[in-house]
Amino acid sequence: MPRTLLRDHAYEAIRDAIVAGDLAPGAAVRDGELAERLGLSRAPVRAAFTRLVDEGLLESKPQSYTRVTPLVAAEVRDAAAVVGAMHELAARVAVPRLRPADVEAMRQANSRFAAAVHAGDVDTALRADDELHDVLVRVSDNRAAAATVARYTPLIRRLERRRFGEGGNCRSAGLHERLIDTCAAGDVDGAVRVTAEIWRALEELADTD
Repeated sequence: MPRTLLRDHAYEAIRDAIVAGDLAPGAAVRDGELAERLGLSRAPVRAAFTRLVDEGLLESKPQSYTRVTPLVAAEVRDAAAVVGAMHELAARVAVPRLRPADVEAMRQANSRFAAAVHAGDVDTALRADDELHDVLVRVSDNRAAAATVARYTPLIRRLERRRFGEGGNCRSAGLHERLIDTCAAGDVDGAVRVTAEIWRALEELADTD
């Protein structure tokens, strides 16, 4: 596998373990142990560590430790505000461009989301949530917005997963349905308003932590 793909594989695997809580806040991480677990050399794991430190999921003190960052409500709230703004931008640009197949993809994703929330399946719920919102990000064709969403969404997911595990709900299929209806109607301002409502709820979730 090319070196860049190895780095990406290491990054995605470690990031997902942090978001899922398999690597808990405060847990020490060691490149040798993770390299062995992932079947990689240490180099791509170290590269992944550097990226994850930059993105706020790991913290490191040279020659001392690398560990998972604590879950800080203020940081989640800030991330939700930034990601929400990018999704509002994506909605404003994407809605006039949406095809019927795009709207249908959003509806199918929301059906999977609602079923997963009902079943208590957090992994499937969050994956479906991503798929729904990613339709608008993809259609907007704004690489900067997409990169910002990809960078900061994992910080938010950590809190969502914990709340889900504590018996809390995980966003609202009803809000999603309202978003989809505005998209189907070509209502740009309505889609932006509902998007803002969705992400404001996540900021409020951080405030209750």
